[in-house]
This record gives sequence, structure tokens and C-alpha cells, in this order.
Amino acid sequence: MRKLNNRSATGNILDNLLQRMEQYANNLESLVEERTEAFYEEKRRAEELLYQVLPKPVAEKLKRGEAVQAEAFDSVTIFFSDIVGFTALSASSTPMEVIALLNDLYTCFDAIIDNFHVYK
Repeated sequence: MRKLNNRSATGNILDNLLQRMEQYANNLESLVEERTEAFYEEKRRAEELLYQVLPKPVAEKLKRGEAVQAEAFDSVTIFFSDIVGFTALSASSTPMEVIALLNDLYTCFDAIIDNFHVYK
């Protein structure tokens, strides 16, 4: 057995078995830690996406399994935007450039909206 395990004459089979079990446990701990970190990263990304789709108070209620009541407002403002020359701009740009432009524009709008605590 010692020749197969490439071990010295000292130590017995039980010591070898315990050493291997300890090594396996250490490897398992690091694997669990890696998977846990990956899980929390995916959870963070999923919550970030949820907060982009829904207002944070609504998302929090849904995460807790609570019912969300419809809200009513006495007055509202609806914002419509038009980019002058958008058709010509998009014709002379790649699809990714158009997406980047729109993403930057609406990210700017979102930042302004957040400053005024507006429901979107």
C-alpha cells in the first residue's frame, strides 16, 4: 500500500486516510466559498435589474412576498422626448452606436429623476 500511495515507511493507512479526508474537506470549503460568492454576485445583479424595472419600494414588497397596492396620484406629468435628426443619425451609425447614445441619454434622464425622487 505504501508503494501505491508513494508514502514513506512511517505513517499508517489510518493516518493516510485522515490526511486525505482533511485535504478533501479543505478543498470542499474553498469550493463552497467560491460558489457562495458567485451566488451572492448573481443575487446582487438580479436585484439591480429588478430595481431598474420596478420602483424600489415595490420591488422590496414583492421580495418579501407582500401584496402591492395600486397607487393613485392627484396629478402626473408625462414626458415625451424627440431627438431632432434621429433618423439621419441612426442611418449613419451602427446599431451599437445608436444603443449607446440612447442608453447614455436615458441614464442622464434617470439621474435627474433620482434627484427629485420622482416615480418613474
